[in-house]
Amino acid sequence: MSDIGEIDEGFYSRQLYVLGHEAMRRMGTADVLIAGMRGLGVEIAKNVILSGVKTVTIQDEGPAEWTDLSSQFFLKESNLGQNRATCSLQQLSALNPHVRVSAHTGPLDEDLLLQFQANPGMVFLTDDLPREFSNGSKVIFSEVQGMTELNSIGPVEIKDCEPGKCFFSIGNTSEFSQYERGGVVTEVKQPCKLKFKPLSDALLDHKLLKTNGKIDRHNTLHLAFQALHSFARKEQRLPRLRSQSDADSLLAIVGELNTVAQLDQLDEAAVRTLSYTAQGQLAPINAFIGGLAAQEVIKACSGKFTPLQQWLYFDALECLPEDEDQLTEDCLAAEGTRYDGQTAVFGPAFQEKLERQKYFLVGAGAIGCELLKNFALMGLGAGEGGQITVTDMDFIERSNLNRQFLFRSQDIGKPKSDVAAKAVREMNPRMNITAHQNRLDADSEGVYDYNFFMGLDGVAAALDNVEARVYLDGRCVQHQKPLVEGGTLGCQGSTVVVVPHLTKSYGPSTSSSNDAIPLCTLKNFPHRIEHTLQWARDQFEGLFKQTPENVNLFLRDDGFVERTLGLGDAEALEVLWGLWSSLQNTEAGGQRPTSWEDCVSWARCKWETLYNNDIRQLLHCFPPGEVTAAGLPFWAGSKRCPHPLTFDPNNTTHMDYVVAAANLYGQIFRISGTRDRASITKTLEKVRLPSFTPKSSVKIHLSDEEMEEDKQDDAKKAELEEWKGKLASSSVESSFMLMYPIDFEKDDDSNFHVDYIVAASNLRAENYDIPAADRHQSKRIAGRIIPAIATTTAAVAGLMCLELYKLVQGHRNISSYSTAYMYLPVTHIVFCPPSPAHGFEVAGRTYTLWDDFLVEGRRCGQQEMTLGDLVQYIKDTYNLSICGLYYGSAALYVGQEERLQQRVSDVVKMVTKTEIPPHKKMLELMPSFTEDEDCEIVPPIRYMLM
Repeated sequence: MSDIGEIDEGFYSRQLYVLGHEAMRRMGTADVLIAGMRGLGVEIAKNVILSGVKTVTIQDEGPAEWTDLSSQFFLKESNLGQNRATCSLQQLSALNPHVRVSAHTGPLDEDLLLQFQANPGMVFLTDDLPREFSNGSKVIFSEVQGMTELNSIGPVEIKDCEPGKCFFSIGNTSEFSQYERGGVVTEVKQPCKLKFKPLSDALLDHKLLKTNGKIDRHNTLHLAFQALHSFARKEQRLPRLRSQSDADSLLAIVGELNTVAQLDQLDEAAVRTLSYTAQGQLAPINAFIGGLAAQEVIKACSGKFTPLQQWLYFDALECLPEDEDQLTEDCLAAEGTRYDGQTAVFGPAFQEKLERQKYFLVGAGAIGCELLKNFALMGLGAGEGGQITVTDMDFIERSNLNRQFLFRSQDIGKPKSDVAAKAVREMNPRMNITAHQNRLDADSEGVYDYNFFMGLDGVAAALDNVEARVYLDGRCVQHQKPLVEGGTLGCQGSTVVVVPHLTKSYGPSTSSSNDAIPLCTLKNFPHRIEHTLQWARDQFEGLFKQTPENVNLFLRDDGFVERTLGLGDAEALEVLWGLWSSLQNTEAGGQRPTSWEDCVSWARCKWETLYNNDIRQLLHCFPPGEVTAAGLPFWAGSKRCPHPLTFDPNNTTHMDYVVAAANLYGQIFRISGTRDRASITKTLEKVRLPSFTPKSSVKIHLSDEEMEEDKQDDAKKAELEEWKGKLASSSVESSFMLMYPIDFEKDDDSNFHVDYIVAASNLRAENYDIPAADRHQSKRIAGRIIPAIATTTAAVAGLMCLELYKLVQGHRNISSYSTAYMYLPVTHIVFCPPSPAHGFEVAGRTYTLWDDFLVEGRRCGQQEMTLGDLVQYIKDTYNLSICGLYYGSAALYVGQEERLQQRVSDVVKMVTKTEIPPHKKMLELMPSFTEDEDCEIVPPIRYMLM
């Protein structure tokens, strides 16, 4: 950050939603020293610099070596023999213009360390995850009516709080006024002071070890790493690769240390493996540990989240070859290549296999950038016959630069996949990589067809939505290809690996609309800022996108009105009125502007309708003292009684709405606007507001069910016919009447989009006495922004590539693979084996989702088989009798004898009434069998058209 207190919200946008402004300001005062610029050091430096501290000093005395190139992504072959810190400085500095980065090539001594003062040990536990209250928590109250004393007392401790219960005690309130209704309770996070043992004491305390279930192994590794330092000090080198004598020496030192530690059992195999591989450098391990370590730096600098206390061990020994005997000291000798650090662990044969791989990466955003960096360092697809194909339809925005580290400011506006591919070619010139800008969906199956998928060795998913993941997963299952997938949400991350014929797949989407806000709540009874923001977003979409699109469809499509009438009376009325008013100017009673002044007038009238008239109408139907049939107050519980607003040109929020709404209204008609508030205020003085009187005939729906029941109405039908007649008689010249719909764009602060949302939402909130939200919070909620931070992204990508090691080796033991979940605020990491593929029975035989009935439609160059041939083939081959056959939702065969004589593709075309696309080489048909008609799940028939 350039100045203390100033935060570049455009650059740090997604990270701010993770850490918050106060934590970011504290980070902006921190000076950080990172010692060592090998693979792990540069990972930590990258993540810390992206996070936005004040300064970073990178220290390293050593020259770049071949083994460094396996994991140090800012070193090139031309840097061999030069200082690692100096060679990394320029590229690290380019990551974040707000952070000063310097290099120190001298020793790591006391004089250097004294320049970096650690922050005080005060940590504010302000994680953003919703959680239940617990005994001892402190809370404050607001908006309580009646017992108003609660609104002014300080944080009170809650008691008698039980899990799952919706009540708790706060002590004696007998001296307070009588409680009436309402109120908001908010937990107040309390500072927590933590104590840490000095290194000498912490080394001896095994209770400080944080493990992920491998307790015995990690207790041993705690001693083994101390032994490794002792070995290196004594021998002035690390243990030789696969050297039995050096492994024996290391094990002996561990035994000596255990005379003090007194562990009941030592994992000798883990100690030997550490010795055998100590000279290795693996990019995925460094990415994972580098992400975690950088997160601890952020905790120290920001005072946010809970630091690690005090040791964390991680191993991925399952990545090693299942038959390690093939790796000997002789075959692992360094060859002077960029992959020496990796071949030191896996051997040269595996390296050659990695280089021959053909992988498809979907997504070149934050995780995608980290994966491509790891691919380049690993050499995935970088040899003869190897290939990486990456696709991403997005273009680089400024908010990406904070965590998508392959991009720089000069890349803004360019395709992500192109820039990312170019960046990793610079890291590793041997990379064979092709960049696409295609969305992965049914429309791109002509590109990513059967031949494309069958030519792959595997797929990596770096996607940001569940629907795309489910689609890609289905394609991988269809073509029997492994998939490694990862995702993040702020400081949370997860990884999934899908192995054909071994694990279950990612599976269909389990998301539901349970979190959707009821329409009646949005329309009349909001009680949270999320409701007013969604209402504002809906207003934006309706006024500036849907109505212009409807007008353009009406002008181009003669059948638009008839289709609209099928939507339901209320919705159809809204659409047709919007059409007519957008096509007729103000003199004819419509709302089509002919000047900028008309746009300002429209915005002012819209303000009056939304924030005064509509509220007056609601209160006319349900006055403040209204009671229900049961005699209870109507305006109680979550129903907040609103009040109308009176427009004030001196009120900033009032004018914010008019300025944004008028400019957006002008944009959809191609009328230029202005931000000059003085001139807009003068125009407002001339605006005449139509009179308004609340009507008793207006019906306010109290629930979505009422709205659904009221969709059909005879009075509305007559009104619809009237509007239909008006539109039919309208004289319009389509070329002059076209409108220009606006797509909501949250990351451009100059386009009035977020301006409109913030003003519209906060005015609505003022109507209902809901606390307003600032621009930053409003932008996150309305823009549906996913919080993100570079540390989690790096760690997730590291774990994904560890699973990729196993896939490339062809591991068949399911316990070798891992799915992972991490929550970095408390360094909580869980690993578990993936779920096995579930079996199901058909006619007494067990199948899984990976099984199918593969049929060659044109065997041995013959003519395509008929439907009868297909039925007979399944009977002869699998002893199953087809009684029904379906292609998607189309029924191809349910006993129609005449269809048995037709070719399968002809039946498909006849039933679906569409041609089969030329790229479609495989039809997935779902059978029903006479032997087991009640079976809900059956393997598909994959019918090849080749």
